[in-house]
Amino acid sequence: MYGLVQAARAIELKPDRGGQAAALVCVRARPGWRAIDFAELWQYRELLWILGSRDVKVRYKQTALGVLWAIIPPLFTTLIFNAIFTVLKVTPQTLSNGFPYLLFAFTAQVPWQLFANSLSQSSNSLVGSQHLITKVYFPRLVIPIASLFSAVVDFLICLAILAGIMAWYRDSIELGWPLATLPFFTLLALASSLAVGLWMSALNVQYRDVRYVVPIVGQLWMYASPVIYSSSNIPEKWKLLYAVNPMASVAEGFRWALLGKNQPPPGPMLWVSLVSVAALLVGGLFYFKRMEKTFADLV
Repeated sequence: MYGLVQAARAIELKPDRGGQAAALVCVRARPGWRAIDFAELWQYRELLWILGSRDVKVRYKQTALGVLWAIIPPLFTTLIFNAIFTVLKVTPQTLSNGFPYLLFAFTAQVPWQLFANSLSQSSNSLVGSQHLITKVYFPRLVIPIASLFSAVVDFLICLAILAGIMAWYRDSIELGWPLATLPFFTLLALASSLAVGLWMSALNVQYRDVRYVVPIVGQLWMYASPVIYSSSNIPEKWKLLYAVNPMASVAEGFRWALLGKNQPPPGPMLWVSLVSVAALLVGGLFYFKRMEKTFADLV
């Protein structure tokens, strides 16, 4: 029987036709909300690595451009917006705090692509692993987490390109101690994508049209984040509400860590984003765990 994860087993002894006692095993799913078993998740860490490395290999297998697909989306998006604002004669300082726009926008495009790719991969991860889910038991949480691996590889490639752009515009930046905060903002972007991805992946099993909603949500989310503009363009009275979107702090955090000069830190926005991510992640984990027992039956 599929979908009965961590089931409670009741064993009764009933006589068979020959009068001998036979064991009757009844398998029932535990009702209600259940806590996340992180110890069990750790026991399946090898499976996590196998699934993650598989996604990385499949992503670039039989492609003409290979790893260039990790660079093309953020770079072309930045160039397109740069061309649009040039044609419209929008003042660059209005959008980029005085930095060269290519540098300013690509600095936020890198973490944004990490978030967007992670969200896309995790949202479709359960449906894409249906044959595995219906045949083998393991913590289903492994699947959306493993789907983040390929997004991280793309992120590292884009980070190398960003380093080259920073070297070209080295006179416009001033690196300092904020550079040490870059891993923190990277983890915040991953936690944000996983938090939303857990909700989306569980919903996608039940409602298959969720896969069509994810790209639309991602596109709108980018415009609601300071990727192509600065959060300084947002009125002060709306900034804390704006920070409920965790990618607002991630984008500004990356710029603060990598550009330094004339780029303000996220400030109070960061605390609001942390609370938002924590709420989404905890809620997503419990909802995912509650729906886990139905995955094999519905997928």
